[in-house]
Amino acid sequence: MKKWLFALIAVPALLVGCGEKKEQAALPEPEVPQIPEVEILTPKEVALNETIELAAHVEQGGKNVDDAVVEFEVWESGKRDEGQMIDGKIEKDGVYKATTTFDHDGVYYMYAHTTANGVHNMPKQQIIAGSPDMTQVLSEDEKGNNSMDNNMMNHSNDTSNDTDQNDEKKDEKNHH
Repeated sequence: MKKWLFALIAVPALLVGCGEKKEQAALPEPEVPQIPEVEILTPKEVALNETIELAAHVEQGGKNVDDAVVEFEVWESGKRDEGQMIDGKIEKDGVYKATTTFDHDGVYYMYAHTTANGVHNMPKQQIIAGSPDMTQVLSEDEKGNNSMDNNMMNHSNDTSNDTDQNDEKKDEKNHH
């Protein structure tokens, strides 16, 4: 009798548990926002000592985004650690703007750090101010990708050269 009573209680409890799982599985997946599309509108070549408009157009899912957070990070080539962050303000129709001035010839870089609906995108653009000596400028991409590799290569080359030189000196001593 106890077994039947247990069966009458346990079977419906199992069925209720299964039913809850089915309901959870039927819930729709939360929609993941798309990556915002950011088009930089700032000219690639600018004059010195003039107010420059940093601008970006932001869309997400084919629609203008007027509530994004846009920060323009600007730095001179080779001086990223001295860069500045400038808050972009919405103008209209998904266009964000800020201003800056370049007071000397140089190659500058700008990231348009953009966050819309919790998703971040940060397109980059090179800006040439005035008439810099381009032979003295190494692109940021080359610096970023190769500086560590070059340091590691130089370090390993220095080590191997020292070893080679020591071996040569030992060989010279053994021959004398």
